Amino acid sequence: MKGIKDKVAIVTGGASGIGAAACRRFVEEGAQVVIADINIEVARALAQDIGSRALAVQFDAEYVESAENMVNQAVEHFGKLDFLFNNAALMSPDIIKRDTNPVDIDFNLWDKVMRVNVRGYLAGCKYAIPHLLKSSSPAIVMTASGSGLLGDVANIAYGASKAAVMSMVRYIATQYGKQGLRCNAVNPGLTRTEGGKKNVYGPMVQIMQNNTLSPRLGRAEDIAAMAVFLCSDDGYFINAQSISVDGGMLSHMPYFSDFLTSDIQWDLEPPPEADTE
Repeated sequence: MKGIKDKVAIVTGGASGIGAAACRRFVEEGAQVVIADINIEVARALAQDIGSRALAVQFDAEYVESAENMVNQAVEHFGKLDFLFNNAALMSPDIIKRDTNPVDIDFNLWDKVMRVNVRGYLAGCKYAIPHLLKSSSPAIVMTASGSGLLGDVANIAYGASKAAVMSMVRYIATQYGKQGLRCNAVNPGLTRTEGGKKNVYGPMVQIMQNNTLSPRLGRAEDIAAMAVFLCSDDGYFINAQSISVDGGMLSHMPYFSDFLTSDIQWDLEPPPEADTE
């Protein structure tokens, strides 16, 4: 990809899953990367595996001072900052199971999800943008979700937080676009990372597969490729967008999967008695 070589990127939640795949892809394309993660030991192991072009930094998205420290360490170590991939999110099975509906959800849980998934992204932007504006082609990418676009049977806090992220993307692009800063979101479909498998399993996997138009479910590398592309010069004219990388999950009629599992067939010619209006 054009415009990635010798640039510096921060990836939050960078030690595993989509974040780890993005760190590897940035380096493969010639960039240097800060692996920012709450699990510093796993981040250090990944940095050691990647080599000298990677730096591990402990980062907890719940605390704004952690975001400030992350950015400062990145600039001190590499001398500049070109890209920020806000990817860390609260996805532990304990949180997901208790993130239910407006009647049953605990306000402390709601507040924690918003602190990590929304304020944490804002904090990353707050401290990164002054440095990004010094870059010749700066970019921010944020991991959002189809949950922020459509309703679901549970996870109201998570969905609301991702909708807020997509709104934040549009505001940042509007406020800094004329200074050359691009800001976009990626909405992953069901992506089979080790963490994701703890939240979606059993019959639910097949239901999601039935509603994905691609032959397989997502991989971390699929999302990472889009994130790096949006930072590259090849993605220069893409700004303020929320792009679904979901194998077509959100693109079809809601009855699509029912037809796959039924004997009903579309008839080209309706029977004479059928009401065609």
